Amino acid sequence: MDFADSKRRGNVPGRFLAAAILITVCIFVYKQSLNSSNERNLFSYHEAGVTHVLVTGGAGYIGSHAALRLLKDSYRVTIVDNLSRGNIGAVRILQQLFPEPGRLQFVKADLGDAKAVNKIFSENAFDAVMHFAAVAYVGESTLEPLRYYHNITSNTLLVLEAMAAHNVKTLIYSSTCATYGEPKTMPITEETKQVPINPYGKAKKMAEDIILDFSKNSNMAVMILRYFNVIGSDPEGRLGEAPRPELREQGRISGACFDAARGIISGLKVRGIDYATPDGTCVRDYIDVTDLVDAHVKALANAQPSKVGIYNVGTGKGSSVKEFVEACKKATGADIKVEYLGRRPGDYAKVYSDPSKIREELNWTAQHTNLQQSLQTAWRWQKKHFNGYGSLNIMA
Repeated sequence: MDFADSKRRGNVPGRFLAAAILITVCIFVYKQSLNSSNERNLFSYHEAGVTHVLVTGGAGYIGSHAALRLLKDSYRVTIVDNLSRGNIGAVRILQQLFPEPGRLQFVKADLGDAKAVNKIFSENAFDAVMHFAAVAYVGESTLEPLRYYHNITSNTLLVLEAMAAHNVKTLIYSSTCATYGEPKTMPITEETKQVPINPYGKAKKMAEDIILDFSKNSNMAVMILRYFNVIGSDPEGRLGEAPRPELREQGRISGACFDAARGIISGLKVRGIDYATPDGTCVRDYIDVTDLVDAHVKALANAQPSKVGIYNVGTGKGSSVKEFVEACKKATGADIKVEYLGRRPGDYAKVYSDPSKIREELNWTAQHTNLQQSLQTAWRWQKKHFNGYGSLNIMA
């Protein structure tokens, strides 16, 4: 008995220690669950003085820059992206920059899944939607038209239905100059007839038509921004353009220029040298992504119930592909080899904007209009991120 009593007494400190550890763990788990619950709750109800914006396609090039600007301006942001084209690395950077509860959340979901879309809207109290999510390559759209109509037109319809069902009253829609096709006169105004010539432009116009038809019997505030060719990156070097390797052939000319400058590809392929332009190559209106997201924020701030605003977002001047290549050579300091090929299906000769309406009504004007400087900013990010978002670019 003496030996047994001694043994039991010897185990008492160990039992106290085990109990203390267990209690500590329980308290920690409880606090974590409270914090997690509180953060979720911040997104699930409307808060006075805080505007909660759903950014679809927020892991993409333009969407991530828009999310960054919104977060800097103290908006609450929910990013939804299926990561088929976007980079989770961009989201990770935003999460590191804005770690406070209730600032930013990411939801991996496909906007073509009606149940998933409805679930997102039912679990969150959105004040507005910035709808960027879309496949967006002209050439690809001519090869896979059904994919573009599903991804752009059908998915926009699902988003609009969810907004109506959950009483979300403001939509900022990311559209494109491709809805105009190839007008006979330049510059393009908002009154220019829309005659798209490729499935990408057609799908975007169909989405616009759906939004406009719905708005006629709704008090929703709608802003449709038709923008031109996007270049550049965040001036502070936090975000950039990082298309997936398999998409480089379809991507923007800036990405191809940088790939050639870095030696990823042997040279730059320019498609089309027989257009009715001064040097035979296509003429485009290149808008810096920083200016573009500024236009979106101004559109959000000026959105009015039961009103529709439609605006071109561009610089008002066109630059040819040859001029672009020369600017890229100077920005990178690289002697880029150029190969001239036949036209790309679905392309048009000359497109540039008349941005006077957005200047007069929203007080917006492009500030970054020097092509070489915008490319230099983007090039700085490219040099520091040879592998895109690198280790951050892992699936969610």
